[in-house]
Amino acid sequence: MRSKRVITVVGCHAEGEVGDVITGGVLPPAGATMLEKKLTMEREHDHIRRMLIQEPRGSVARHVNLIVPPTRPDAHAGAIIMEPTEYPPMSGSNTMCITTVLLETGMVPMQEPETRLRLDMPGGPVDVVAECWDGKCLSVTISNVPSFAAKLDAPLEIEGHGTIHVDIAYGGMFYAIADARALGFAVEPHEARDLAILGEKIRIAAREQHEIVHPEFPDIRGVSIVQFACPFAEPNAVVRNTCIVSPGRSDRSPTGTGTSARMAALHARGLLEVGQGITHESIIGSRFEGRIVGTTTVNGTPAVLTTIKGRAWITGIHEYFVDPSDPWPQGYVVSDTWGTTNTTLQPSE
Repeated sequence: MRSKRVITVVGCHAEGEVGDVITGGVLPPAGATMLEKKLTMEREHDHIRRMLIQEPRGSVARHVNLIVPPTRPDAHAGAIIMEPTEYPPMSGSNTMCITTVLLETGMVPMQEPETRLRLDMPGGPVDVVAECWDGKCLSVTISNVPSFAAKLDAPLEIEGHGTIHVDIAYGGMFYAIADARALGFAVEPHEARDLAILGEKIRIAAREQHEIVHPEFPDIRGVSIVQFACPFAEPNAVVRNTCIVSPGRSDRSPTGTGTSARMAALHARGLLEVGQGITHESIIGSRFEGRIVGTTTVNGTPAVLTTIKGRAWITGIHEYFVDPSDPWPQGYVVSDTWGTTNTTLQPSE
């Protein structure tokens, strides 16, 4: 065996969604803040993401997170999230995986029955409470970045469907939230392919038809994910949903930032108050518990503070090699497995 580089990855998933964690072989990118480091990674080191997520070493169903030293003195660790087509500023399922790996591998000391830590994420600092017992991280509760509704009932022209309406909300990335039942879906596993195809159509249309920019971070812009949400019945009830991750597949978890975005939209409609929440159930039946714990503003935009609770499990440890003679050192994409489109990196707006 020969290799021009070796990258060590701890496998992990949060409620079914893969969020593996790089623990060795990749140096931190340059930048004074974690957002700057994310942008450097995207601009100068994207071959790492492609190598680990694209075939033959990865798949469209995988996310990979790079652990780096924090840029803030009050944080325990920093992380950069890499997904099949983007570097999101925040992700709930990935943060659960990052926390579980940090604690269960000893990178951050575990305290039982509860470990509190702060993570330096590109979208801002995130406080985490991990329930721990007998060396295991039993659950992770994330105090997410401020979430807000950007547009309610935004019209979208979708080929083959005419005009539909979506709520566009931010929960760590921008979501277009569509009514699953109105579009003929119950959000069941056998619908996954049709959901993915329509979800990608909606995402592309939303990016083209609605210019959305974060009020504090101009580099965070445009709809990243489409959420098919079943009807909201009442506060604190279980609500089925699925989020279509570009380039077109259902998130296996209930999606943490998507849960925050949904709660922000429901709060903006007057349907959820502080102290109330929802339990999101994914297309495979896994659950995240979401709650609104306060209100704030983001550069003048009304926002909510939310918590998301879920679980993650380590699945193994892998060392990835790149043989000098390998013709696909950065991998490749083929449309039969790479979602419903061949997108490899969402364009900047």
